[in-house]
Amino acid sequence: MNIQPLINAIRYKLRYGITVEWYNFWYMALRCHQKITPQVASIDETIRIIVEDQCSVSRFGDGEMLLTNPDKEIGFQKGNVLLAQRLKEVLTSHEEGHLVCISDTFENIYRYNRKAHRFWRTHFFLYGSWWDRLLLPDRLYYNTFITRPYMDFASKEDSPRWFHQMKAIWKDRDVVFIEGEKSRLGVGNDLFDNVKSIRRILCPPRDAFDRYEEILNEAQKLEKTALFLIALGPTATVLAYDLFKSGYQAIDAGHVDVEYEWWRMGAKRKVKLERKYVNEAANGKQVSDAGEFYRKQIIAKIY
Repeated sequence: MNIQPLINAIRYKLRYGITVEWYNFWYMALRCHQKITPQVASIDETIRIIVEDQCSVSRFGDGEMLLTNPDKEIGFQKGNVLLAQRLKEVLTSHEEGHLVCISDTFENIYRYNRKAHRFWRTHFFLYGSWWDRLLLPDRLYYNTFITRPYMDFASKEDSPRWFHQMKAIWKDRDVVFIEGEKSRLGVGNDLFDNVKSIRRILCPPRDAFDRYEEILNEAQKLEKTALFLIALGPTATVLAYDLFKSGYQAIDAGHVDVEYEWWRMGAKRKVKLERKYVNEAANGKQVSDAGEFYRKQIIAKIY
């Protein structure tokens, strides 16, 4: 039996835990705070606006902010100058019908569980000045956690309501998933059972932005009435904006399908899913076959 992967995982968790505790200590000791505390709408309000006005959505989390620096990278996307420029462009854009969503962890962070609020303290200790340079204090942003409405919350009581509300976004719509090769949104659950139809454009699971123009061109071949739901990391943030500018409704759907699976399971931590790639879970890259019905929904492969 090869126990090296287990040893590596334990080492990583120990190193990560020590690092987070260290930065949390200094965050508290130095009484750090952001110069700009942005106005961020609630999850309920964000979903309501999307449903009522059929808005497009670009989301920013810690990874997107890191990649505004071309020298940074995250686990599944390397940085580059163009991606950094485009992310800054989208974050500072202000277009009617397009929502810029960010985290609401700038204050009242104890709504989230211990692991989450310690993560965000560490993030703001290291990169808070980056947010200060790019955010506007008098602007209303929307809530990026519409696609993460379960795992990181201390109380899970609102999660069922949020998932139910989100289903109204795609009700009776011709949906096109633009997703990583093994993301497989909706496979094995009922999150998207109320749509009119599903098509899929499969993209690289890593460094998808390297194929950005091909992905955008493929999407633009489709009818303007299609609703794009994009699960493609930071590439989705930019792609949703460009498709919106082209006359489509496009939503950066992030981890919503994975979160829905975890909620249905009652999961207490981020665990792997049998048929879906989960970058945040141990052994999350190992997936089983998704079935013939799924394969028939694929209209393009770009990888």
